[in-house]
Amino acid sequence: MTTTASSSHHLSPAFPGRAPWGTAGKLRAWQQGAMEKYIQEQPRDFLAVATPGAGKTTFALTLASWLLHHHVVQQITVVAPTEHLKKQWAAAAARIGIKLDPDYSAGPLSKEYDGVAITYAGVGVRPMLHRNRSEQRKTLVILDEIHHAGDSKSWGEACLEAFEPATRRLALTGTPFRSDTNPIPFVTYEEGNDGIRRSSADYTYGYGNALGDGVVRPVIFLSYSGNMRWRTKAGDEIAARLGEPMTKDAVSQAWRTALDAKGDWMPNVLRAADQRLTEVRKSIPDAGGLVIASDQDSARSYAKLIREITGTKATVVLSDDTGASNRIDEFSENTDRWMVAVRMVSEGVDVPRLSVGVYATTISTPLFFAQAVGRFVRSRRRGETASVFLPTIPSLLGFANEMEVERDHVLDRPKKAGEDEDPYAESEKEMAEAERQQDEDTGEQDMLPFEALESDAVFDRVLYNSAEFGMQAHPGSAEEQDYLGIPGLLEPDQVQLLLQKRQARQIAHSRKKPDEEADLLELPAERRPVVSHKELLELRKQLNTMVGAYVHQSGKPHGVVHTELRRVCGGPPSAEATAGQIRERIKKVQEWATRMR
Repeated sequence: MTTTASSSHHLSPAFPGRAPWGTAGKLRAWQQGAMEKYIQEQPRDFLAVATPGAGKTTFALTLASWLLHHHVVQQITVVAPTEHLKKQWAAAAARIGIKLDPDYSAGPLSKEYDGVAITYAGVGVRPMLHRNRSEQRKTLVILDEIHHAGDSKSWGEACLEAFEPATRRLALTGTPFRSDTNPIPFVTYEEGNDGIRRSSADYTYGYGNALGDGVVRPVIFLSYSGNMRWRTKAGDEIAARLGEPMTKDAVSQAWRTALDAKGDWMPNVLRAADQRLTEVRKSIPDAGGLVIASDQDSARSYAKLIREITGTKATVVLSDDTGASNRIDEFSENTDRWMVAVRMVSEGVDVPRLSVGVYATTISTPLFFAQAVGRFVRSRRRGETASVFLPTIPSLLGFANEMEVERDHVLDRPKKAGEDEDPYAESEKEMAEAERQQDEDTGEQDMLPFEALESDAVFDRVLYNSAEFGMQAHPGSAEEQDYLGIPGLLEPDQVQLLLQKRQARQIAHSRKKPDEEADLLELPAERRPVVSHKELLELRKQLNTMVGAYVHQSGKPHGVVHTELRRVCGGPPSAEATAGQIRERIKKVQEWATRMR
């Protein structure tokens, strides 16, 4: 059974005096609720799922303090995904009087320490070392972002071997789902009525609850489309617009064209993001921005663009750079505007002043997206908002619209009805395989060779609280400035109201203009749905089914019905029609069929 926390007014904000080790005097309601559940049940294994920015570290260390004080355990082992995070854990533990050695490698531990902070990779190299430590003394193992233990078979097996003897195991994650079906060690899976096994958390505190409690910031997503042109390996030149239905290969190549620093899309989006940061800094003077890049060359190119746009240098963080952790710490403490990173800051790293983000990577897994957005949601005071700039890619907009959906890790994938007959099933399997790889790397090697030729940027839409706002507009236009200029301090309901008002004003202004003056598609965002290639195929299949039924009913040939639908509804042949045009034809043929009954 999963316990879900929200604001609990009957609970005191201060945790009862059970942990005298100098732990935080006050816990958030969810942290106290999780503590009370743990202390009541005293489980050997406990999985706490809490949205990024909710305070998993504080909860875990408070619990560790309680277990040490009551002699349930004698030492602590923290396992973290990265070198930087293990140091961050050691620093946080030191603040409440628990001393962890982040540089431990082998041999006896100095008596001044209460335990160690290590990485999953370190456990993978020497599992027996950590098993021996767990056997010698009663140990609490804190497995931070436990889904990483499923990153590879060797890591999972090493964790099982090393920590099977541990007295207590506390697993933490902000994203308890993976793009693959690798089981996660020490996580319980329960079979549902549909026969699917899903991860079962002992305590869950989702983004929606955290937002309601003011623990995290609301996120405003600003999406940019634009025209892309690139050359394939075969020498063909292809042009496409971000957000329009196209094959998955074309989506990935258009996406990479947009992110090419030599085109116009990235400079325009970085300029817009910097304007947004300027607006936020009017009310939050130390607010910072982060660009998440696909690779090191891109990161350096983006840093150069930022310097040209802002006149100030960006902090560049590369994972294989020995000074990366220090640079993150320095940026966290200073008031510089921008940091550019490849992957170092995608998960767990605590830089609370980050308020504006640019998602400039081709990684398209829900796990990575949620962790990346999690860098911007940590709230320091009421009214702070986060702004994340995205390319108009269907999968990303889908993730953005599902921010409040709580997920579990699924071990079994049911076979869809008719999958064998689906001519696209094999390519879907290939894409799933590619996504599994993207949990470990950037996914660049899974994409076809190409050469980016040119790109431009168009402000497309704003996504907030599962709703979409805005009219398409050129960078620098008054319409774009309407959204870049949203105040940096607003309550969640004020954000919604302001977005609604600005879109209503733009629609009213658009209606007053003659059609020939509209240089972009003058439709509000909710009437310009972004459709994936797979969804478009489904719509075409649905239209053909409806036309087939009507042919049987009316006796007219297929070609005649399709031609008539084009004449009445407008638009090109169905193979080239947009999702909206196909939906119009489906509606019309349904109307004709109803009349004949």
